[in-house]
Amino acid sequence: MDRAEAGMRTIMAFHAAYNRHDLAAIMDLVSADCRLECASPAPDGTCYRGHAAIQQFWQQHFAALPQARLEIEEVSGLGNRSLLRWRLHWLAADGAVHHLRGLDIFQVRHGLICEQLSYLKG
Repeated sequence: MDRAEAGMRTIMAFHAAYNRHDLAAIMDLVSADCRLECASPAPDGTCYRGHAAIQQFWQQHFAALPQARLEIEEVSGLGNRSLLRWRLHWLAADGAVHHLRGLDIFQVRHGLICEQLSYLKG
């Protein structure tokens, strides 16, 4: 298996863990020195580094969006980089259904995500 395929498999495992809201499985896929750059707030987003900060981010994310579900629009890879184009669906407190579209650029090293850069449309 080449690096691109291995990276895409890691990203697919991340996607599955995200949709289960399985924080332990997500963290098992993240390197100790991982950098996560979120798309918000504009213009540059917030950067989280290391397991503790990234785990806290995902805990807060799932608490704020308990019905969040990622739909894959496309996944591709080149070398140690993988791209995940997605649509995030969630249900607001008032019952309204919402979605966002975006793209994550991942870097995978030794089977672990060491960088995740998130971008949103609109």
